[in-house]
Amino acid sequence: MRPTFRAFVLFAAGIPLSFVFILIDETLWPLGLGYLAFIMTVVGIDAIRTPPFRALTFTTDIPQTLYIGETGSLNATLSSNRDYPPIGVETVCDAGPNLKPPPRLNGILRAGERIDFDLPLVPRRRGLAELHRIWLRWYGPMQLIERVHIESLDRTIPVVPNIRAVQSAALKFSAWDAFFGVKVQRQQGDGTEFDALREYMAGLDHRSIDWKHSARHHKLVCKEFRTERNHQIVLAFDTGHLMSGTLAGIPKLDHAINAALLLGYTSLRVGDRVGVFGFDSEVRLRAEPFGGIQGFPRLQRLTSEIEYRQDETNFTLGLVELLGRLKRRSLIVLQTDFVDTITAELMVENVQRLAARHVVIFVTMRDPELHTAVDARPASIRDVNRSVIADSFVRDRLVVFERLRRLGVHCVDAPSNRIGADLLNRYMTIKRQELI
Repeated sequence: MRPTFRAFVLFAAGIPLSFVFILIDETLWPLGLGYLAFIMTVVGIDAIRTPPFRALTFTTDIPQTLYIGETGSLNATLSSNRDYPPIGVETVCDAGPNLKPPPRLNGILRAGERIDFDLPLVPRRRGLAELHRIWLRWYGPMQLIERVHIESLDRTIPVVPNIRAVQSAALKFSAWDAFFGVKVQRQQGDGTEFDALREYMAGLDHRSIDWKHSARHHKLVCKEFRTERNHQIVLAFDTGHLMSGTLAGIPKLDHAINAALLLGYTSLRVGDRVGVFGFDSEVRLRAEPFGGIQGFPRLQRLTSEIEYRQDETNFTLGLVELLGRLKRRSLIVLQTDFVDTITAELMVENVQRLAARHVVIFVTMRDPELHTAVDARPASIRDVNRSVIADSFVRDRLVVFERLRRLGVHCVDAPSNRIGADLLNRYMTIKRQELI
């Protein structure tokens, strides 16, 4: 318990006031002492009316897990069961470097009521987020006395890749399966995997007529095909220093992992096999493709283990080793980043080798600040220089994308908030066209 700045100002005002009384009439000096005594009495009354911490009930509710890109919440509840006048309360939380500093929150606590503080927890990176302590400060009714309580937390919360989009996709899949029970739903279409024979009807493709079976059955029958499954999907991550840069407050690598988890869940659900490959100056992670929806927790664990690196990416080493490990035609989803055509030269050369034998989706994230600098109206010479440099970077990216498209590579360049949906749509298009 200690006096506030307001109490200090009121007490300090008594010193010049006493001098004024003495200058007017030296017999009035007791008035100055009376003023100081009055202030001390008022402060004492405010201290008596300020509830101690033992008269309050304080509880915290800490989340078990935080998702990168999502805002969690630490709920702190303060209540008073005794008959005290309303008091002002402030709270703030000390957090580790993996969390943005939570803001200071204020509230009014009345007798017999409670006040809830929802402290936002915004993770900056994957790993372990630390919560050290919560500071509580409350004032007397006249705000002349304040009390402080420090509640030690000493908690670590794992920050994992964001699976909110995956959970949404799981609900949609579950809704579709509900119409068909627990049996396997076969997806008929223009695939190459034979499904069944059926009697030919007007409007069907005449190229699907099976003449041998038609002669045997003495009527026209045609073949039905279904979408192929058991394709091999490889999620390749560039973990170099460019992917450690932030977009929308979180690293590009985490955006890439979130999008890959959505694609991986969908691929496992439709019957494909998914592998993981991570590299920068050397190969950091390699996992052979595995299938089955029960393998998704393994995929989530593998992507959670991908670390942030500050090394320069060696595309020759990484992509050549990936090419040597793949024994069958696969869909390779390469999530990376580059600056200009010069730094992208070796990358394009090695992606070309991959595209000669496999289907490659080249995924990058568009930087909105770069395009904003190009389109912004300049107000000074410095703004003109910034716009010209940003425009050169944008043009270099377009040149690289055009070169990759001519090599048969599927390019996805989208903002970070749309990268998952655009990647999933491109995957569905490739599946529908039977390109793998």
